[in-house]
Amino acid sequence: MNTALAPPGPPSARLILLFAVACGSAVANVYFAQPLLVTLGEQFALGPGLLGAIVAITQLGYAAGLFLLVPLGDLVDRRRLITLQLGLLAAALLLAGLAPGTAALLTALTAVGALAVIAQTMVAAAAHLTAPELRGRVVGAVTSGVITGILLARTVAGVVADLAGWRAVYLFSAVVTATLAVLLRLALPTDRPPTVTMPYRRLLASTVALFARHPLLRVRGMLALLVFAAFSTLWSSVVQPLSSPPWSLTHTAIGAFGLAGAAGAAAAGAAGRWNDRGLAQRTTGTALVLLTVSWLPLAFTRQSLWALAVGAILLDFAVQAVHVTNQSLIYAVHPDAGSRIIGGYMVFYSAGSALGAMGSSAAYAAAGWTAVSALGAAFSCAALLLWATTRRLGSVG
Repeated sequence: MNTALAPPGPPSARLILLFAVACGSAVANVYFAQPLLVTLGEQFALGPGLLGAIVAITQLGYAAGLFLLVPLGDLVDRRRLITLQLGLLAAALLLAGLAPGTAALLTALTAVGALAVIAQTMVAAAAHLTAPELRGRVVGAVTSGVITGILLARTVAGVVADLAGWRAVYLFSAVVTATLAVLLRLALPTDRPPTVTMPYRRLLASTVALFARHPLLRVRGMLALLVFAAFSTLWSSVVQPLSSPPWSLTHTAIGAFGLAGAAGAAAAGAAGRWNDRGLAQRTTGTALVLLTVSWLPLAFTRQSLWALAVGAILLDFAVQAVHVTNQSLIYAVHPDAGSRIIGGYMVFYSAGSALGAMGSSAAYAAAGWTAVSALGAAFSCAALLLWATTRRLGSVG
């Protein structure tokens, strides 16, 4: 076990890889339910208009965890926090896999969402261990794990559910999470002494104060809300047309579309490098144009699976490019408050994800896939408009 204080250079390649895998595994738990929604609806007697509640309750738990748990990374030893929280996440996943009814399932999934925010604590830890001139590429490398986890969660959940049932998805993840907790306990260096000494209540209040004080944090937070609302609009509702005629796909086939979107993970590393070169605005604008354009092929999902695949690649690439650029920019505002800033920023992300999940379920129940596509395009256009009206302000990156 390495007990030396970490120098302000890049973490080892082995630790970056372990961070990426652990981040991806943690955040995947928030998305496992998406290809399983129809099955869970049948199991727990939920109608089509209520299926989004399964995703939304997990995202609301995630939002609560972002505000209440992630800021602790600025106050306590991150090594201890990361391993303890992963252990609790494994327990919550076990409860989800064994849930006997709707109330138990939703309670367990709320806890899973709240504890899965450990991924953001690990992103902040990676940034904390890295010199500023290398931070963009390291954050990009770790965030690529988060992105891959989000996208491959659907594929893994679909395959495991077809082989062993939906409960096995959560039970299998509980074992993986517990294993990662042990590996990180052994691999993480002893943290530097916390730079923040204040009561927990003041720590939370300071998060709000940081966003009130800095326009960059507010603008990038709103961009996150809108782009992840668009992201969730697609992935929270596409299971319904794909599981219905004319496609009638299995869990595995539905989850496989996560592989198409996984190409978007390539945007993470590239966006980090572009940010280090001072191209954050150009990256953001180009990505938001691609996000808006992606809804043109996505609108034809009922007619062509190729259209869905092309649209998913464009959408995921665009969302992840904006997300990595956002995180690299906001961390630089106040590195000593990195956990609070990333946690607060991710509250916007989670709120957008919940908004997209609930909105797309309601839109699909009311007017089918056409309404879902219109909703996703509206979120994307709003994000592009926000960027266009704020890009000339030097204070917003």
